[in-house]
Amino acid sequence: MSQTPGNNDNDRDQGSEGIPAPSGKANLIDTDYVIGQDNIQTNRFGFSVDLHGKVFTVSSLVILLFVIVTLALPEQMAPIFNGAKSFLTDHLSWLFLLAANIFVIVAIGLIFTPLGRVRIGGMHAKPDFSYTGWFAMLFAAGMGIGLMFYGVAEPITHYGTAITGDSWAPLGGAQGDSAQAQSMAMAATIFHWGLHPWGIYAIVALSLALFSYNKGLPLTMRSIFYPILGERIWGWPGHIIDILAVFATLFGLATSLGLGASQASAGLNYLFGIPNTDVTMVILIIGISMIALLSVMLGVDKGVQRLSQINMALAFLLLIFVIIVGPTMLIATGFFENTISYIKNLPALAMPFGREDTNFVHGWTAFYWAWWISWSPFVGMFIARVSRGRTVREFLIAVLLVPTVVSILWMTTFGDTAIHQMTSGFEGVKDAALELQLFTMLGQLPLTSITSFIGIILVMVFFITSSDSGSLVIDAITAGGKVDAPKPQRVFWAMIQGAIAIALLLGGGLTALQAAVIATGLPFTVVLLAACYAIIQGLRSEPRY
Repeated sequence: MSQTPGNNDNDRDQGSEGIPAPSGKANLIDTDYVIGQDNIQTNRFGFSVDLHGKVFTVSSLVILLFVIVTLALPEQMAPIFNGAKSFLTDHLSWLFLLAANIFVIVAIGLIFTPLGRVRIGGMHAKPDFSYTGWFAMLFAAGMGIGLMFYGVAEPITHYGTAITGDSWAPLGGAQGDSAQAQSMAMAATIFHWGLHPWGIYAIVALSLALFSYNKGLPLTMRSIFYPILGERIWGWPGHIIDILAVFATLFGLATSLGLGASQASAGLNYLFGIPNTDVTMVILIIGISMIALLSVMLGVDKGVQRLSQINMALAFLLLIFVIIVGPTMLIATGFFENTISYIKNLPALAMPFGREDTNFVHGWTAFYWAWWISWSPFVGMFIARVSRGRTVREFLIAVLLVPTVVSILWMTTFGDTAIHQMTSGFEGVKDAALELQLFTMLGQLPLTSITSFIGIILVMVFFITSSDSGSLVIDAITAGGKVDAPKPQRVFWAMIQGAIAIALLLGGGLTALQAAVIATGLPFTVVLLAACYAIIQGLRSEPRY
């Protein structure tokens, strides 16, 4: 490694393909590798191609084979998905829980060490975005469809199991005690949407940002492993890391798209009587994927950014509406009570071993941690690209705390409102299908048709922004780290995401989605554990204030 001062923020490393050179002192890695040197570049039939031959070929062929087999043999694949999900969650839940705890501990630990003074992009780098814009993008990147699908469904489900003492209750529940059951339900829900997912994202995002903006390496997962593998990251060890990142990202996104399609279909049936069938969900996935393709073709500024802004505005309006017309005082006090309950129960909820609430751990927590880990290359790369100029301490505090606070507010607003309806005598939300519970809850508030329609639009736009953003990230990985690869490649990956979502829905529904994300999240968990060591080594070599 060699310390190199950058002259200004517009300096470009010749081989970095759009990655700015460090501004001020930074410890660049001295390597002869030039980004894109292993790529296949051609222009045939009017389509430009610029892709990493080995990573793209292996990734695309395996994914296409999976889609074809699942669509051709849905009845045979369903029991395979069921068996895989049961085996992985029954035997390896402890690994997911332990790994997630390590990610949070490393992220928090870095805040309080001198390594927190390292600046992303070099000692003189300036932030590219204001705090307001940065915070908005941090939150928008990491959640999306999940908040819409589980914002009502998870709290009401945990409340129901906790108050009855069901075997699925978190931490054994609180049989017969409504107040304690509500507290336990909200703590368990926030646990799945709070510090742990954002700790996972923080490790990946900080690693990518450090090794790209400070070390001068390509913006791909393999770059993180230079302290461990050295120049071997340009060979098959690096290829395998990037291929695993593609698999994890694709199946993580496909899970979200499948959940989104099932919820949008249920909402359309609830509002307009459109049949809630597999055919409707397939048509939704195809239609929304086509809109996502248009967004991809328009690019980040005109496509992704505008849709994200629309979505955040709609989500904020829906949130404020429910706070105002729902049980306002309950939500206001619940925000603080739920936060305290979350902190108090966090050690017990995060314990990987000796748990008696095995159904909760296997069926909820293990799935969530695998889902967040699968999303981490996609979310991490996005966060890395918008966080240049921040110190490590500033970055980690923002990435861990700001989205966690917003998630607590969202889950409190929708979850406590649904539980309040249930304790007041309305059983409709509890009895509704998982994907319909949001709309059933909104049905008890004023302006039902309008808010439910906004809910459907939110699900669809989250669907679109996840698809096009994910396509950009996967394309960058399979293009050897190039961030400006030809658009037809992004179109290909957007289509593949839709195809995987359709295949999984038809091949086993929600169970298939969960099985796929757990299976792909497992090997990537090991990758991220190694990344924790690499990031500390990388930060130790950086100059700091």
